Amino acid sequence: MNNVKWLENAVFYEIYPQSFCDSDADGIGDFQGIISKLGYIKELGCNAVWMNPCFASPFLDAGYDISDYYTAAPRYGTNADLKRLFEEIHKLDMHILLDLVPGHTSWEHKWFRESCKAAKNEYTDRYIWTDNTWEAPEGMNALIGISERVGACGVNFFSHQPALNYGYYKPKPDKPWQQSPQDPGPRATLEEMKNIMRFWLRTGCDGFRVDMAHSLIKNDDNGKGTIALWQNVREFLDREFPEAAMVSEWGEPDKSLQGGFHMDFLLHFGPSHYNDLFRCEKPYFAGNGDASEFVKTYKANRERSGGKGLMCIPSGNHDMIRLAKYIRGERLKLSFAFLLSMPGAPFIYYGDEIGMRYVEDIPSVEGGYERTGSRSPMQWDDTQNAGFSAAPADRLYIPIDPSEDRPTVKAAAADKDSLWHEIRKLIMIRNGHSALQSYGDIEFVYCEKDRYPLAYIRSDENEKILVILNPSDKEVVFPFDGKLGEEVYSFGGNAAQNGGRITAAPVSVCWNKIV
Repeated sequence: MNNVKWLENAVFYEIYPQSFCDSDADGIGDFQGIISKLGYIKELGCNAVWMNPCFASPFLDAGYDISDYYTAAPRYGTNADLKRLFEEIHKLDMHILLDLVPGHTSWEHKWFRESCKAAKNEYTDRYIWTDNTWEAPEGMNALIGISERVGACGVNFFSHQPALNYGYYKPKPDKPWQQSPQDPGPRATLEEMKNIMRFWLRTGCDGFRVDMAHSLIKNDDNGKGTIALWQNVREFLDREFPEAAMVSEWGEPDKSLQGGFHMDFLLHFGPSHYNDLFRCEKPYFAGNGDASEFVKTYKANRERSGGKGLMCIPSGNHDMIRLAKYIRGERLKLSFAFLLSMPGAPFIYYGDEIGMRYVEDIPSVEGGYERTGSRSPMQWDDTQNAGFSAAPADRLYIPIDPSEDRPTVKAAAADKDSLWHEIRKLIMIRNGHSALQSYGDIEFVYCEKDRYPLAYIRSDENEKILVILNPSDKEVVFPFDGKLGEEVYSFGGNAAQNGGRITAAPVSVCWNKIV
């Protein structure tokens, strides 16, 4: 696997396209709206974008139910508009990942309609079908009684998302419909997914964030079949698109990185303990929680992955409750001081940089359910609909945060002490120190159960920087054998060293070089 050079100092900004900026007053964000705000993303300091699915879809799951992988969703614009977005991003020396959804399609996709037919055709084996209408695939929900074909079709998530067929790692002899990954149907599915990737890479995107990357091969508890599938994709990319970056939604870096992904997300579900930091009853960064299980798991993941590749920790995403629901005030700045000083490429979810809130009690929109409150329109200024759209308020895709004191970009930019300004500063400092960037090493020097602070050393061949984070409201002391040198960054107070002990002020962060 080739290391992609631009990932070394990448800081990503996640754009949820329908909620970012509406250029044509229809109440839904679009490509032209995104283009108009690229300068803002660059000014913040981000140099890469991850954009959620933007392909044709009935939008029963916000675009994760794709009906045509080769066509941009008309609500956002045309393929030509999307290509122009790529070009404008590149003019600013930035990069963009599209969201690839390889595990399932919409039930409106041509492939699925053809697979439902009784007569055998090239799409018959594109999806996972049993040979008995009354038998769902083991461990899956299924679509039953919706086709002239005999059988039930497995679904990956919602009922309208039939699962694409990449085969079973260990097909059961008494289940003849369970195909091997080497059988013609699963092989054809994989080759078509490669064609989709070719199409968009040739159009100008720089790689993909892959939805549910761990889920493709079924009956694959140890992940070996799915790892082999992605290694196959990696070989294709290395031959044809060696600069294409791949980020997985997997949550098990030892497996995803072995499969050839450059990066894996630590997820809000699964074993990472990511939620211990930001989203639980007592989050660590709210000042009354515990980070020890997170650190223990993080270290184990790094060890299992051999230190290769990147583990990415996002501020949030379209599937999580907004960061600002649990972490408030100055502690938000400490949260970003953590996110922007960890290895791997940081991901900032749109609006988190101004402390956008989770909007309560919004009816579900396009399969969002409780996630809908984290998908409300971006708040740009104090004009109509917070500057998101000129459409009447009742035509907005999702209602705007109704609070009179809702945070906006305009207000944040005007306040030199705002979270937005602090994040800009943190990104600039990160960019100025290679040890703090994606591939710098990390050594945790203090993290005790139910205790503060969290302290770790970021290092490379050029320098070593000690990061000290104390979100608690009390002064804390911890042992440290090294010697503090020049302060690189601080907020809320300076670190004080007395012999082999360091004192950190309440609600403070310090980055110091080590002599």
